Amino acid sequence: MNLFISILCENFDLAWGEVALFMVIEQMIRVDRMEHAAELFGNFDSNIDILRDALGVSVITRDGEIRVGGQRESVDEAIRAITGLLKLIEKGEQLNDQNIRYMLTLVREGNESEIESIQKDVVCITAKGKPLKAKTLGQKRYVDAMRENTITVGIGPAGTGKTYLAVAMAVRAFRAQEVSRIVLTRPAVEAGEKLGFLPGDLQHKVDPYLRPLYDALFEMLGVENFHKFVERGNIEIAPLAYMRGRTLDDSYIILDEAQNTTHEQMKMFLTRMGSGSRVVITGDVTQIDLPDPQKSGLIQAAKVLKSVKDIAIVRFTEKDVVRHKLVQEIIKAYDKFYEDNRKGGR
Repeated sequence: MNLFISILCENFDLAWGEVALFMVIEQMIRVDRMEHAAELFGNFDSNIDILRDALGVSVITRDGEIRVGGQRESVDEAIRAITGLLKLIEKGEQLNDQNIRYMLTLVREGNESEIESIQKDVVCITAKGKPLKAKTLGQKRYVDAMRENTITVGIGPAGTGKTYLAVAMAVRAFRAQEVSRIVLTRPAVEAGEKLGFLPGDLQHKVDPYLRPLYDALFEMLGVENFHKFVERGNIEIAPLAYMRGRTLDDSYIILDEAQNTTHEQMKMFLTRMGSGSRVVITGDVTQIDLPDPQKSGLIQAAKVLKSVKDIAIVRFTEKDVVRHKLVQEIIKAYDKFYEDNRKGGR
């Protein structure tokens, strides 16, 4: 890729005794392979329209060049974003709304070069042969923490991949024979950990609360392999109440929705870990369903364990959300609402 810059227009307005400078420039990137330019623009320009709308620039392709026009700062950001996106395409990545918008976030923070460090690391291969990678810097920190620490606590809003990546790391460790089984658990607070009134046997009673864990395992292992490993005892999925009194050796243990644990439940869970095991705890402290006056065990654990060696606490923000773009806006709106109410004493 080669970059060319030309200044199209300078307009000096001397009204009110001040000089206002409006500079419109055009920059060009030469693309060696036009199929990469086609992937950049997307069907009916759907990809490049995100940049146009976000930055207020014009972007066209002609004679092996991508030309970007507009105000200097916006053009500079667009060029940096396009350069980064072309690098992703060259590495075989498929562009979508999420990674384009995240590239814009990195550009605005001056961190666009970090995208290569994110994309080069494959976390796990799914049952369909798809390489699974971290999609944000927060996710990369989370994956690195799970590799390097015995206990990892992931705290953040919905849609940041906390559970999905934890399951991927568990499957990776299981395939590499680093552990002999995977244990997944969640507190079933909606039923007060009292599941007797639900129809069916124990498995049917707890399935609604554990469905996200099943979904992730189905994608990583395939449905047939999943059921095979469950029958052999290599995979266990159970509500948190059934962890009491056990010692879990040589296991990859995931506690999901940990914001809904009590202080006593969290301490009980943490002390289940045996030799050769790893633990990942995930939760969103803005979605606590515990009845008053019970306090979240996750919030307390994050404070108690923050200085303990070999325990990592990773916090996600709305920038790490990899769902629909509106999820980020919803999270930011709620954060602002809560902050305004806090300042107002309400």
